[in-house]
Amino acid sequence: MKIVACNSNRPLAEAVAAALNLPLTQASIRRFADMEVFVEIHENIRGEDVFVVQSTSYPANDNLMELLITLDALKRSSARRITAVVPYFGYARQDRKSGPRTPISAKLVANLITEAGADRVLTLDLHAGQIQGFFDIPVDNLFAAPLFARDILERYKGRDLMVVSPDVGGVVRARAIAARLHTDLAIIDKRRPRAGVSEVMNVIGDVDGRDCILVDDIVDSGGTLCNAADALIKNGAKSVSVYVTHGVFSGGAVARIGAASIEQMVVTDSIQATEAVRVSSNIRQLTIAPLLAEAVRRISEESSVSTLFN
Repeated sequence: MKIVACNSNRPLAEAVAAALNLPLTQASIRRFADMEVFVEIHENIRGEDVFVVQSTSYPANDNLMELLITLDALKRSSARRITAVVPYFGYARQDRKSGPRTPISAKLVANLITEAGADRVLTLDLHAGQIQGFFDIPVDNLFAAPLFARDILERYKGRDLMVVSPDVGGVVRARAIAARLHTDLAIIDKRRPRAGVSEVMNVIGDVDGRDCILVDDIVDSGGTLCNAADALIKNGAKSVSVYVTHGVFSGGAVARIGAASIEQMVVTDSIQATEAVRVSSNIRQLTIAPLLAEAVRRISEESSVSTLFN
């Protein structure tokens, strides 16, 4: 087995390799003067089972090209099998036609990854589960729910919890965590007048006096979660904490979250934290390295990955 790290989240790749007691494969991924990506593998990988770790986070297009060119380099180096480990799958929010004459970019990216040479994909909390069907190769979509549930039980033991979905689309995700915690579920009814802007309409469920746990897959600008937290406090919630898988944190998101009615926001390290995130007083990271490492080991050994969902 070989682990290749691209540049988007090298600390996570190093942690995965360390958990597997393997060194990272020696490779150069650099830019020419005109910013073209160049990849060179410095080890013999002929006949090897190779895993490429790369989140397609900001800058999304550069990181996607790094992944595609690395996959091509590995394929041309006669790797036996290539697995694209994409902890954060960029373009996943473009999973359907949102209007006339618009693309389905998630499908295009799936095609690119497949054609570049990937034999399978390992990812975490896809924005929409049906994106697995965009690929014509096997896809293992891991869930952060077990990791979140364990952390919530450790840190909020004895408190009167209620899990909250920030929108109707996230109900399945929130219900899975509520079931693990044996607690109730509330839903934020919102509308989105345009991309990146949301307005809370109603809170469905009695949150009065409860410690609320908002659960989502992506925090981007932070507007949706901040508005949801404010709405919960106005409806009598005792406190609001947030658990999110992918911390995109675009624009002034970190400052917005710092000023919101949020006791603490917990994100995974699927996207490498910026300095603003690291020094934030109410944002904390959970590592997914052990989860990814165990999935990589099981894929390499041809054993079951589905038991990791429990």
